[in-house]
Amino acid sequence: MSMRRALAAATGVLLGVSALTLTASPAHAAARQDSMSDRAPTTVAHRGASGYAPENTLAAVNKADKLGFDWTETDVQRTKDGELVLMHDTTLARTTNVEKLYPTRSPWNVSDFTAKEIARLDAGSWFSDDYKGEKVPTLETYLKQISKNGQKLLLELKSPEIYPGIEYQTLRELKSEGWLDSSHLKSKLIIQSFNADSVKMTHVLNSRVKTGFLGNPKVSELDSYAKFTDQINPTHSAATKEYVEAVHARKGPLGKRMQVLTWTVNDAATARKVDAAGVDGIISNFPDVVRDATGG
Repeated sequence: MSMRRALAAATGVLLGVSALTLTASPAHAAARQDSMSDRAPTTVAHRGASGYAPENTLAAVNKADKLGFDWTETDVQRTKDGELVLMHDTTLARTTNVEKLYPTRSPWNVSDFTAKEIARLDAGSWFSDDYKGEKVPTLETYLKQISKNGQKLLLELKSPEIYPGIEYQTLRELKSEGWLDSSHLKSKLIIQSFNADSVKMTHVLNSRVKTGFLGNPKVSELDSYAKFTDQINPTHSAATKEYVEAVHARKGPLGKRMQVLTWTVNDAATARKVDAAGVDGIISNFPDVVRDATGG
């Protein structure tokens, strides 16, 4: 999508929502099934299996697939010319060779580079020479790969406050790639963010999409969050039994019990601890370690 189209989408977001089939009847929402297990917690490969391959690359998601993991988490941001790409940091410096290729363009923000410029970057060598030449994927490329793998997607809108309209644009991309059909909405897609307003906007634009809020609101605030998010996804230190039970006591906008996905758990002892607290899912750089510890 060009920048002009992206800005037009952002400006006309509430006028154009019908183009996405954005609403669902209460009966349809109530009929949906939970996509996370009600028993052992579901293990989610964080930025792909990022303990074993460079994060947010096709190599990482393919590694998760080889390890046997359906759920993969990734982060989406927008380039200067309006393309959606996968990157965790708002700067390209940590996980690419951007400083070498573009030494005068500090601080190397994702939003300051075009998609073509980002496509030139090496996003693998920082992790290991084995991954030299790995690229920063576009969201479109990533969706095609995980579709081919038969995987599911926990998609984080990263720093959406600096990308006006990214919720609408992301939903358009998901729709274009077939990710807003009933099958995907039922059990294959969750959109989350640390930004509550962004989660709210995602819910407004498509009330059938399962959403998650990254953080741990006060128990007294959970009822207000339950109006627009189906999950509360806190860091593992906040995922106590009492907090998880408080979240589970409420129903989200899809009419199902609210869920808890916790992050980022990379060792067996912590995995067993949050499992005992009753979490629904565990996000990990080393998903096989978590799976072995919990049976999830």
